[in-house]
Amino acid sequence: MNNGNGDGLSKIIVRGASEHNLKHVNVEIPRDKFVVITGVSGSGKSSLAFDTLYAEGQRRYVECLSAYARQYLGVMKKPDVDSIEGLSPSISIDQKSISHNPRSTVGTVTEIYDYLRLLYAKIGKQYCVDCNIPVEQKHLDQIVEESFRDYSGKKIMVLAPLIRSRKGHYRELFEQLLKQGFTKVRIDGEVKELYDGMQVDRYKIHDIELVVDRCSVAPGQEHRISESFQLALQRGNDAMLILSEQNGIWKEKLYSTTYSCPSCGRSYEPLAPNMFSFNSPYGACSHCDGLGELSDFDINLLIPDRGFSIAEGGITALGKQREMWLWSQVEAAAEQYGIDLTVPIKKLSEQDLNILLYGTEDSTINISYRFAGGNKVVYKHKFIGIIPSLKHQFDNTTSGAIRRNLEVYMSTLKCPECQGGRLKKENLAVLIDGHSINAIVKFDINHSLEYFKELPEKLSERDLTIANLVIKEIHSRLSFLKEVGLSYISIDRPVRTLSGGESQRIRLASQIGSELVGILYVLDEPSIGLHQHDNNKLIGSLKRLRDLGNSVIVVEHDKQMIESSDFVVDMGPGAGVHGGELVLASEPSKFCDLSAGLIEKSMTASYLCGKRTIELPENRRKGNGKRIVLKGARGNNLKKINLEIPLGTIVCITGMSGSGKSTLINDTLYPILARHFYNSSLNPLAYDSIEGLEHLDKVIEIDQSPIGRTPRSNPVTYTGIFTLIRDFYTMLTESKIRGYKAGRFSFNVKGGRCEECEGGGIKKIEMNFLPDVYVTCDTCNGRRYNSETLDVKYKGKSIADVLEMTVEEALEFFSEISKIKNKLQTLVDVGLTYITLGQQAPTLSGGEAQRVKLAAELSKTSTGKTLYLLDEPTTGLHFEDVRILLRLLTKLADKGNTIVIIEHNLDVIKYADWLIDLGPEGGDAGGEIIAVGSPEEIVNVPISFTGKYLKKELIIHN
Repeated sequence: MNNGNGDGLSKIIVRGASEHNLKHVNVEIPRDKFVVITGVSGSGKSSLAFDTLYAEGQRRYVECLSAYARQYLGVMKKPDVDSIEGLSPSISIDQKSISHNPRSTVGTVTEIYDYLRLLYAKIGKQYCVDCNIPVEQKHLDQIVEESFRDYSGKKIMVLAPLIRSRKGHYRELFEQLLKQGFTKVRIDGEVKELYDGMQVDRYKIHDIELVVDRCSVAPGQEHRISESFQLALQRGNDAMLILSEQNGIWKEKLYSTTYSCPSCGRSYEPLAPNMFSFNSPYGACSHCDGLGELSDFDINLLIPDRGFSIAEGGITALGKQREMWLWSQVEAAAEQYGIDLTVPIKKLSEQDLNILLYGTEDSTINISYRFAGGNKVVYKHKFIGIIPSLKHQFDNTTSGAIRRNLEVYMSTLKCPECQGGRLKKENLAVLIDGHSINAIVKFDINHSLEYFKELPEKLSERDLTIANLVIKEIHSRLSFLKEVGLSYISIDRPVRTLSGGESQRIRLASQIGSELVGILYVLDEPSIGLHQHDNNKLIGSLKRLRDLGNSVIVVEHDKQMIESSDFVVDMGPGAGVHGGELVLASEPSKFCDLSAGLIEKSMTASYLCGKRTIELPENRRKGNGKRIVLKGARGNNLKKINLEIPLGTIVCITGMSGSGKSTLINDTLYPILARHFYNSSLNPLAYDSIEGLEHLDKVIEIDQSPIGRTPRSNPVTYTGIFTLIRDFYTMLTESKIRGYKAGRFSFNVKGGRCEECEGGGIKKIEMNFLPDVYVTCDTCNGRRYNSETLDVKYKGKSIADVLEMTVEEALEFFSEISKIKNKLQTLVDVGLTYITLGQQAPTLSGGEAQRVKLAAELSKTSTGKTLYLLDEPTTGLHFEDVRILLRLLTKLADKGNTIVIIEHNLDVIKYADWLIDLGPEGGDAGGEIIAVGSPEEIVNVPISFTGKYLKKELIIHN
């Protein structure tokens, strides 16, 4: 009997997989192979790959651990499957962002930055921040001489640093110091007497210095001071502190026999790795706490239209003139300085506006304030200004709502102290080969590889001996990132700004570097965001992972990836209730040798064998003759480019990964339009001007983010269909007799919902060492509503019955109710006939969520002046899903709207009316528009990689 752990088996054998929409699937998948699971959106690919294979592999591994460990790791629930044999411990590499922490960068998550910190600590050369010359070692005599020069006639305290930023109780240290005759220490800035049994909080980070001496610097004290300094340097590992008393305040200065400037005498600490960490108080810039940026109020967001007066609400965060404390201050300041609050802001002098925004230096104003009871009080008060007042409120409020409201008026700016470098200026002045650590992390991966390849030749023999191994580790990790197609990203790139595909490929690079063996890797569409030119590198990386002795299972739709795999599992034949079956499992090279009936049943085989294709449009639109013209875009790697978008067409933005597509569209064009139409707080990246906005009336982003993050959100609440259904049920005779309003049929408010589960239909039970269990509510049996609400029926169906219908069933059910029928028809048009009306939003795939959003747009009355922006809409979509998507986009464009798509998928690119190709490559080698025109024109541009791959597609159709 096999134990199921994979020993001695050549296959992973799955029996009776029934998770989500899977229909008792039986499948045998070869082990230690590169396997692709594919199928239309909603066919059950992820249910098989992630919710069955990965979940069970992870669960079995975690169950081997102790109960103590399990409570921290979390136990995955056992998937609905009869048995799985041949399963290894599993690792999931999905599209979720690695971290939303602003301190996480590509360098920190790949450990490249950890090695850089070590490198700079060991062979870096400290330069003086004031004199820009290398620091030198100081001797005891020089320190004594300086002390008599700087502290003559003053009291000083001589300290030896013992513990720097470390946890522990240090009881033994204090006992040892007592035995040696010392009486005082300074702990976290406070001088304390030593005593028997003394200790500190072991879980807190501490700084501990030994008080060596307290004395006055005066003639005759040279010997004592010299001995004290010598002892302090001895105990402080070549470093000591002098605290000098000035007007009752003790100021400290660090001295070291290892580092000091020969010109100005400034001392520096010995280099250590934590000095280059922006997460350590010893490394981080104190002004921005190591973030490299600060959020502050933006005048352009506070005053979006200077045509309004302040009294009319021209300063949006202040609102219109009314009874409130800040308004009372503004009125008093305006009266004292003769500022008219009723004239348009543009007519105020800069000096007057600055008085109101930033306050006055030291003068006080008389503020009249009327309390709610009518009492009026006059205060003498210093006026700090509107912006400092708002900042004080933002920094001190405990209300999340107030902070969110104020964040709308704030922008993120580069820290003026470290200029975005995140570290203290002393640490940024440590150089290797003339480069600071901040300069190195700004290199993209390609540049970094070149730099570290050449660096050993520039180092001294001593430095090379120390650094050789560290440089090899850095070079190795950089090489893995290049292998997976990330050569264009920089080491300091914040992880939160990475796309799902980029995050996934970074994790993939880390796994290749770890060289684990015998693992089941499950990946979710790793080709997202990759140009065809980079796809071969990614496929090579996946095969390398396989060749190490691992099973690699990839949920994927990319044609090249499918054809390069060892084995393909095709799910389907349709989606949702029409899917969940194993259509075929075979080597891709044998697909076209299958029977005609099987090829017809398999959408994947049909497209790969040419039985189905995505045809070219009959005619390419010329547009309405109007254009949006964006001039001088120069954010990130863009090289001051000019973008022209012909309106009334489908426009595809193409180019190599990292060529600047997202920077141009998502970070420049969209924020400009969002600010223009919606007064958004988004800040566009640098550009000169934009023309043609008068030809549009709105801009809409349609992405694959969830339509809701809670089980209470569903397709009909998002599209507004549920409002129509609730209104319809209130019009029924039974509702009128009982006086029911629309709220009665909502599961989100009290009245008609089941209060036991608060309209959720399910209840959560916490199981401590086991995963939380969700059970059907035993009061409403999962129906969400109370019995009185369910008494109201139409054609024998309650509103709970309606929510359980598929779109297909609901269309027939409401066939006589035109308002509801027409809205449901849009869900049918986007190919979502199989989802239920009340399907929980989190259970929808990215492709399904996107189609729900498109359905909502199609149901609206079109003005023909909308610009739709889509960023890689084919993510998660099968060939057949792409065909449906293009049909929908055609409908929107046929109404006169403009569709702008960032895309690598050649089926979408060949279908577009107009292409704008960026490049020629990624990172610094990109950022230019290298070709514009129809697909037929782009293929004739020699430097366009897009044109090269597109040419093959167009030849197939000719």
